[in-house]
Amino acid sequence: MIQILKSVFLLGVASSALAHIHSGNQIPFSDPRFTLNGIPFSTRAYWMRRANEALPNPCPFAAFGTVIVNHTGNPGLGELICTGSNNNSATGNPTLHGEISAINNCTTILTSPAGPYRLTPSQASAAFTSLTLYTNAESCPMCASAIRWAGFREYVYGTSIPTLIEKGWGQIRIVSAEVFQQSFELPNPSRLLGEVLTNETDPLFSWQFDPDFLCPAGCERLGGRCQSLP
Repeated sequence: MIQILKSVFLLGVASSALAHIHSGNQIPFSDPRFTLNGIPFSTRAYWMRRANEALPNPCPFAAFGTVIVNHTGNPGLGELICTGSNNNSATGNPTLHGEISAINNCTTILTSPAGPYRLTPSQASAAFTSLTLYTNAESCPMCASAIRWAGFREYVYGTSIPTLIEKGWGQIRIVSAEVFQQSFELPNPSRLLGEVLTNETDPLFSWQFDPDFLCPAGCERLGGRCQSLP
């Protein structure tokens, strides 16, 4: 069953108040009429699946994937600018969560003299205000703060922090809505859409601490851990 959208927030530049877009703070994704910023659910679902596909294999332990998309001036699905996934273990850098990796990758792509955009640093910084970040799990406070400092037009996440905690993941227990609420002095308002396509994102974070949970497609459990099939 298609999941419902449990959190939609509009952050005002000059106010700390969070205005709920829908009564009861819930909008059924099954309603084909649902759009936000003119973007239908089918497009949101497409990019959330692309965030899942940004992972290096079907079942990394830290299955946190991110895509950054331009929906402005690009009809249809929009334009993929960059991707990122959790790179902590690969690099030894504890801050390289999927969102930070994606922001770093986008900065490189946007400013590369040999790339398609060739922006100056100031132009690249300004460009983030036109982009949407999709991540398959709610951002930790560090990443949610980075999203606000960047001034993204939209931030869309899948699995929530409370769900991650329920499934055994250690988390700093500050949800994105609280980070956004306390960032009202920052310029560039951002929209926050929460718990998108959780029926597909939740399973990616459900097997790590539950030996009875099925591995994601393309993986099997070996030595107590899901590993991708050759």
